[in-house]
Amino acid sequence: MRKPYLERLKNGVLLFDGAMGTMIYDSGVFINQCFENVNLTSPDTILNVHRKMAEAGAQVLTTNSFGANPIKLGTYDLEEKTEEINIRSVELAREIAGDDLYVAGSIGPTSVRMEPIGNTPKEDIAGAFRIQIEALIKGGVDLLLFETFRNMDELILAARTAKSVNPNIPVQAQISLRHEETEVTKDTYYNLFRQLDDEDSIDVLGMNCSTGPADMLDILNEIQGRISKPFSIMPNAGFPRDIDGRQMYLASPEYFAEYSLKFLDAGVSVIGGCCGTTQEHIKKMGDAFLSLDKGRRQQIVIKQEEDLSIEPVKLGERSSLGKALVNGEWINAVELVPPVGTDLTGVLNKAEKLINSNINVINIPDGPRASSRISAFLTSVEIFRKTGIETIPHICCRDKNLIGLQSELLSIQAAGLRNILAITGDPPKAGNYPDVTGVFDVDSIGLISLAVSLNRSIDLGGKKIPSQTSFVIGAGINPTAQFVDKEIERAFIKAEAGADYFITQPVFDLEVLSHFIESIKSTGVPVIAGIWPLASYRNALFLHNEVPGVSIPEHIMKRMEKQETKESARKEGILIARNLVEQMKNQIAGIQVSPPFGRIDTALEVMA
Repeated sequence: MRKPYLERLKNGVLLFDGAMGTMIYDSGVFINQCFENVNLTSPDTILNVHRKMAEAGAQVLTTNSFGANPIKLGTYDLEEKTEEINIRSVELAREIAGDDLYVAGSIGPTSVRMEPIGNTPKEDIAGAFRIQIEALIKGGVDLLLFETFRNMDELILAARTAKSVNPNIPVQAQISLRHEETEVTKDTYYNLFRQLDDEDSIDVLGMNCSTGPADMLDILNEIQGRISKPFSIMPNAGFPRDIDGRQMYLASPEYFAEYSLKFLDAGVSVIGGCCGTTQEHIKKMGDAFLSLDKGRRQQIVIKQEEDLSIEPVKLGERSSLGKALVNGEWINAVELVPPVGTDLTGVLNKAEKLINSNINVINIPDGPRASSRISAFLTSVEIFRKTGIETIPHICCRDKNLIGLQSELLSIQAAGLRNILAITGDPPKAGNYPDVTGVFDVDSIGLISLAVSLNRSIDLGGKKIPSQTSFVIGAGINPTAQFVDKEIERAFIKAEAGADYFITQPVFDLEVLSHFIESIKSTGVPVIAGIWPLASYRNALFLHNEVPGVSIPEHIMKRMEKQETKESARKEGILIARNLVEQMKNQIAGIQVSPPFGRIDTALEVMA
C-alpha cells in the first residue's frame, strides 16, 4: 500500500512515467485529434500506454489530461465533456496503478494569454483550472502535476486554485525553459525557482519539456543547494528532428539512464521523461538509479542484545598500510585490474615486476565499469601470496546482498588480507550487461559500517563472531564530482562511519583537488590521490568523456594533442603526472597510480 505522496518522497527518488502524447501518437492517433478525448473514444489505447509504463517500472502514472481544461477542450467543441474526460483519465490510470503506484493528475497551461499581457481575465483562467482540478480530485488522484508551464503567473494561479479546492492535495509545479549559458540567465533560473520555492501552494517544484537531459543538468548545477523543496526533473528525449516529415526524438534510453544517475547525484526527488520518451527510456532509467538510490538510503543498524563487542586492533598493527597511515609515511600504490577470463598469469607477472620497488600496496578494483572479471578477492590473494606485497581488494555493493558482503569480508580476513576499499560500484547499465540488476542493499557507507562492526567482533545480526577482523578500511572520493558539495558531505559521512583512508578518482586538476582536500581536512582521514598517467591524446579523450568521475583540464588535453608519437605522448603523460604529484604532495598521504594498459614501467617512472 502506497504512502501519502509527499511522505514517500522523503524515503527516496520516485520514477515517473514517460511521454503520454508520444505514446498515443505511436499508437496511431493522428496529431490533429484531441488526445484527451481518446480517454472516451479508445480507452484501451490509454490503458495500453499505462500498462507499458507500469511494466517498465514507473512508480507514478500520469493521467491523459494535460489539455483537458474547458478552454483547450473548447477548441474541439468538447468543453461540456471536461469533467467526464478528466474523471475517466483517472479511472484508466488507476486501473493499471492499483494500490501500489501513484496517479498524478496532469494539468497543462490553458494556452491563452492572461491579463494584463493578454485579453483573458485571470478569473476565467482560474475558473477553467478549477473545473479540471475538481474533476481530477473527484476521480481520486494522489497529486496534481502542473507541467510544461512557461508563464509563472499562470502556474502560480493554477497552484493556488488547487489548494483552494483542496488544501491537502499535493501540488507539483513544473516550468518549461531552455538553457542558455549566460550570466544573466543563471540568475534568472535561480529567481524563477526561488519564486516557486517560496510559494506556499507548491509542494514540489521542477522542470520538464523544452530540452534534453544535458541542458537540464546544467540548470541543476546553477541552482543546486539553493532550493529547499523536493525537485522534479523530466527532460525531453533531446531536441526533435524532422525525419520524413515526422518529428523524431533521438536521445537513446541508454543516454537517459546515464543522466538519471547524474540527476540522482544532484539530489532530485522525482525523475521522469517528457516528449519523445517511451517505456524503454523509463525502464533504463529505473534500472540505473532505483536500486542504487535504495542502497544509498539504507542504513545498517546492528542490534545487540548485550554489548559483546571488543576493542578493535590498533590501526598501526593491522597491516603495513595501516602502520604507514599512522606514522605519516608516504604511500605508493599501483592499481592492477583483474583479467577477463580465467588466466591470472598476466596480472601476476605484472605484480612480480613490483617486487623490490618502493610500492607499499597493490590496489585491485572489483568489476570496474560493471565488467565481469576474475574477482578482486581471488586476484588479491594470489598476488599477495606470490609477491608478498600487500593488496587492497575493492568490495563492491552492486553485486552482493548484505549476507554476501559479510561473507566476502570474512573470507578476506581468513585469507590473510587486511586492507579493503569499500565502493558502491557502477550500476550495471554502465557495462556490457545492461539488463542485469544491481543489488545495492547498502552503499559504501553501509559497507564501511559493517566492516567496522566486524572489527569489533560483531556480525550483521548483532552476534559475536569467534574471532574479530582487523581491516584497514578505505573509501573512494571524487574531487571532480559534478555536484561537489554533496560529494564533500558524503566524505564526512564516510569518515564518521569509520573510513581509515580515502583514495580519489584520477585527478588532473590541482586546484580542484586542493580545494576538495581542504574542504574535508577536518575529517582527519588521510587522502591518497589517484594518478593516471596519460598514454595518448586518444586516451585522454576517452577518460574525459567515457569514464565516470574523471575530468581533464583543457590545458592538459592540449599538451597531449601536440604529441606526434606514442612514445612522446607516454613521456608527456608521465611528466604531467609527476608535476601533479610534486605540487600536491604536501596535502596528500600518497598516490595510487593507475598505469594505462597495465604498463608497470609507466607506473614506476611516475614514482621514480
